[in-house]
Amino acid sequence: MAESSPALWTDLRRFTPARVALGRAGNGLPTGAHLQFQVAHAAARDAVHAVLDVPALLASLSTHGIAAQTVTSACPDRQTYLRRPDLGRTLNLADRARLAVIPAPGSMVFVVCDGLSALAVQRHAATLLAQVIPALAPLWAGPVVIATQGRVALGDDIGAAMQASAVAVLIGERPGLSSPDSLGVYLTWNPRPGRADSERNCISNIRPEGLPVAQAAVKLLWLIGAMCQLRLTGINLKDEQPLLAGQSRTLPAPSGDGHSS
Repeated sequence: MAESSPALWTDLRRFTPARVALGRAGNGLPTGAHLQFQVAHAAARDAVHAVLDVPALLASLSTHGIAAQTVTSACPDRQTYLRRPDLGRTLNLADRARLAVIPAPGSMVFVVCDGLSALAVQRHAATLLAQVIPALAPLWAGPVVIATQGRVALGDDIGAAMQASAVAVLIGERPGLSSPDSLGVYLTWNPRPGRADSERNCISNIRPEGLPVAQAAVKLLWLIGAMCQLRLTGINLKDEQPLLAGQSRTLPAPSGDGHSS
């Protein structure tokens, strides 16, 4: 029997974790609702300040047969990262030089970045990569780089240093009051410093209560396939993924050198 439409505001709680129909006590919230808000707010703050456990992430990736390089942005610490977003978009000089001597021309580089929720990366990044990387052609699936104190655009600096054709940045999103562990993926063709956000495709809210990892993997693989055909990302690459059961997820490598003029 299908669920009936909500008859009262309180019925909406069956359909969303959003704060609806909280009631009131005088001019304020009931005590229970107020305490729940404080708990959620504290969880969001903790997620922003959490430190990515890089050794644990490396070990988790290793169980799936995935090796990774580690780098840091130009931010020396978390407080600088929160106050200086510009520094989080660039590599520190030593790591840029190190990546430059292990180039991956024509490949797809994956950057795993703590962002504003290390919790999201710790929980979901390895599982997502384990479902995506094996479906790519061996010569197209390039290195994995774990970056700390990084913003989305750090992937452009990493991709340019490694001469990659494309970069996918897996990053912890800004926590919400009901989603402290939301992972985002930003896909960019021909990464280089100065790329605009309009030149990226984004998959957001990857978590069990949002977009499950398995569905996110299918969507990312579809976008990568479309990117390879069109040789671009961003507003000109529309998410028109067909909903076809049993569709193949194995993708070829792109033709050519992978760089636009």
